[in-house]
Amino acid sequence: MNKQITVKLIRSTIACTEKQKATIKGLGLRKINNSRTLENTPAVRGMIKSMIQWLEIVK
Repeated sequence: MNKQITVKLIRSTIACTEKQKATIKGLGLRKINNSRTLENTPAVRGMIKSMIQWLEIVK
């Protein structure tokens, strides 16, 4: 299993709830097309899973 995951924000957070915006911010993403490489932990995977419609996993 990879030790890191790269995610990219593909949708605007304008239509998100405050909880969803906090999750995006917790992943370290700010603007559309911003990408971030994160550690592959259960907590990060859970955050990605809850926001999968706003994110793209880059390989």
